[in-house]
Amino acid sequence: MTDSLSERPVLALLGTGAMGFPMARRLCEAGFTVHVWNRTASKAEGLQQYGAICHPTAAEAAAQADRVISMLENGSVVHEVLFDQGVAAAMRPGALWIDMASIAPSEARTHAEQLEAQGLRALDAPVSGGTVGAEQGTLSIMAGGSAADFAAALPVFAPLGRATHVGPAGSGQLAKVANQMIVGTTIGAVAEALILCAKGGADMGKVREALMGGFADSRILTLHGERMVQRDFAKRARMDVQLKDMRNAMATAAELECTLPIATLVEQLYAQAISHGLSELDHSGLFRELANRNGLE
Repeated sequence: MTDSLSERPVLALLGTGAMGFPMARRLCEAGFTVHVWNRTASKAEGLQQYGAICHPTAAEAAAQADRVISMLENGSVVHEVLFDQGVAAAMRPGALWIDMASIAPSEARTHAEQLEAQGLRALDAPVSGGTVGAEQGTLSIMAGGSAADFAAALPVFAPLGRATHVGPAGSGQLAKVANQMIVGTTIGAVAEALILCAKGGADMGKVREALMGGFADSRILTLHGERMVQRDFAKRARMDVQLKDMRNAMATAAELECTLPIATLVEQLYAQAISHGLSELDHSGLFRELANRNGLE
């Protein structure tokens, strides 16, 4: 099943939240026929102005498509939509499932095996870059699955960002776990460094400027460090989502008998921040938890 006008694959995108909405918009603007579904229908309806076709159920959207993209909340929701809500049953033989949500690697492997048994194909292709990357089409896309399926997905990935094939099923989610370990740990390191400087009487904003361009520079220092200086913790990537990803790292480490003492501590810090009522903040809001411990705010 293809779009006869563009000879491009017809797409379905399930989950049009903060990330899924701009991704669907970019796919529409790139000329794809895009069928969309979201549990809260109003979050999908705004895509109609860009040409997307809304459906009342995920299965109805998936039945129209050659490539079905998931941007759902977590692994259990992905499983529910795939198998309990009938998406896998509705997909056409040989259709490609592209899971761009962040779920556990073991979940991605299980889904791939179940889909393959039903005559379907699967890629796990989580993304990094946040809502800014989704809006601008600059996401980093980490794909696990066969080389052939990755090649089939490349035209879909092109409007969204830069895609890299990192290995077999589950490998994309492994790469995303690694990404989130680095992000979460670096947010903590930047927060502690700036708090230390503030406690010692230095200007946090000027310290951040001084570090930029040196070996301590990073996107975290640049973007999240600025949020810490400005105390701007409006959610872009939520604190509770960061905790979910850190817990995926812990579960994966346990499966692989791998010890991660630094990531374990960071996971605990995010859990404590959420227990103190910070779950709705941006994940850079870990600064607030650490600042409160130091009497800074």
